[in-house]
Amino acid sequence: MILRATGYRNGVRAGMRSAAALMLVAGLGACTAQYRNHGYTPSDADLSQIVVGVDTRDSVAETVGAPSSIGLLENSDYYYVSSKVRLYGTSAKEVERKLVAISFDGGDVVRNIETFALEDGRVVPLTRRVTNTGITDKTFLRQLLGNIGNFRPGGV
Repeated sequence: MILRATGYRNGVRAGMRSAAALMLVAGLGACTAQYRNHGYTPSDADLSQIVVGVDTRDSVAETVGAPSSIGLLENSDYYYVSSKVRLYGTSAKEVERKLVAISFDGGDVVRNIETFALEDGRVVPLTRRVTNTGITDKTFLRQLLGNIGNFRPGGV
């Protein structure tokens, strides 16, 4: 009986050591920075194949691929966007961004090619604008009963 109890204790201790080592490795792994790439931008070699004033919207799509996004207006510019995000623990920070804008003239011929980086960007503060309806803190029943007597037969 004594040998069995000792073996059991040693097994528990070994299991606890293994669990502690596993937690240590997992904890250290969580502290390692990870990087994720999002989007696509054409390389400089691909962009050099596009000739301003000669290539068209279709030839650009064939040469460098379909754009990440297109402007809102019909026959608008092409935008290729890529970014690199650094994940560290629970925080995420964008460390690299590249935007390639290819603009076209009225005849769908390339007018300009521009490249922007994260350093070229500006922070745009977003504000929330809410239209005041004048119905604050009024329930449906209060609104319904508040209109009693406000109706005139000639106005209906």
